[in-house]
Amino acid sequence: MTGGGFGAFVRRAHGAGHLVVQPRMGMSSPERMRAGLLATRDAEATTVGTITLDSYTRVGDLESAELAVLEGVALNGYPIVSHVPATTRQVLDGIHGPGFPVQVRHGSAAPQDIFRALTAVGLDASEGGPVSYCLPYGRVPLRESVAHWTASCEGLAALRGAGAEPHLETFGGCVLGQLCPPSLLVAVSVLEALFFHRHGIRSISVSYAQQTDPRQDAEAVAALRGLCARFLPDTEWHVVVYAYMGLYPETEHGAYRLLGKAAELAVTTGSERLIVKTVAESRRIPTVAENIAALEYAAAVAARTPRTPLDATGTQTYAEAAALVNGVLELDDDLGTALLTAFAEGRLDVPYCLHPDNAGFSRSYIAADGRLAWADIGKMPLNGIADVRPAQAVTAAELLDSLSYVRRSFDRRDPEDTRARETARP
Repeated sequence: MTGGGFGAFVRRAHGAGHLVVQPRMGMSSPERMRAGLLATRDAEATTVGTITLDSYTRVGDLESAELAVLEGVALNGYPIVSHVPATTRQVLDGIHGPGFPVQVRHGSAAPQDIFRALTAVGLDASEGGPVSYCLPYGRVPLRESVAHWTASCEGLAALRGAGAEPHLETFGGCVLGQLCPPSLLVAVSVLEALFFHRHGIRSISVSYAQQTDPRQDAEAVAALRGLCARFLPDTEWHVVVYAYMGLYPETEHGAYRLLGKAAELAVTTGSERLIVKTVAESRRIPTVAENIAALEYAAAVAARTPRTPLDATGTQTYAEAAALVNGVLELDDDLGTALLTAFAEGRLDVPYCLHPDNAGFSRSYIAADGRLAWADIGKMPLNGIADVRPAQAVTAAELLDSLSYVRRSFDRRDPEDTRARETARP
């Protein structure tokens, strides 16, 4: 295991007692992108940088991205493939390095061009996955996504021959996460990490998105850590928690309360990195200043939060996630083939996901205590393991109501949490 790169930076920070906090930041203007990276680096927090790509680049519409660059049209992210390498090197010059690594975030089911562009400018950290950047984001066939990600991982892994340690982060723990029981999120994140590993990547982060119940979230992260310890013994890995990915609170106090809970979840579970959200999430793309405020607030909450040892393997979430992972691994020695078979047979089945390659039999709901639970497991290998309550089948109206559950819960003012926020201000 080498000592350099994105994963090594996070490991050193964690060893020194710091939670690494990271924005989801991307601007099409090279000047604004550079300013955003500088502000992130100089924040009162332990940070890594982010270059989030635009929607045209994500879906492979490079002609439209190139036209926007030529005409100076603002995009919703940085078009790294369409900017010449010299431009992006200028964005990174004097900023990116061992003390401030930068990750490229994208959302593509076919990231080969993206990976070639980022490596051409000296970057070696990205994220995604063959399942998580396919099912929620479009209609690219899963078979094609698996092939694209196989080639992309192997191309990135080739950097190891030149002494680099490329890093990939699974997005599996966030796939349609707002109404997905945590065991499936954990299983997909672990399976994508194994996919990366089998295609040559040795520095990996596994993701988990904050859900509807803090106790269940803690169980899920503990299960994720337990499964990674079991399946990735020779790999440099860490856990990254995402602040809630669904409808975000509309009030400032609600947004800060939710972000604070995400920071607490990360620290108490021993997670090493946190992707933040801002007070502007419910309305628009946040400014650089709003991102920096979120980073510094999360870091302040993390600094006053103690770690709490958790049972990694003796929970319902672990039992379900382990059954799902094992159910896929037994299908084929080639993990890409196993994933395709698992979705074709419904062994993996994401609730409410409309992608043609998703079976669509599984259903979930938010229980009275706030936990996400199964209403129907479809054909997943969870019989006798999951607590399934078919009487709780969700209607269309209830589904829409569930999507705003977290927003409503955190927009209600809580004086105690407001005082806690004031205490945590950097």
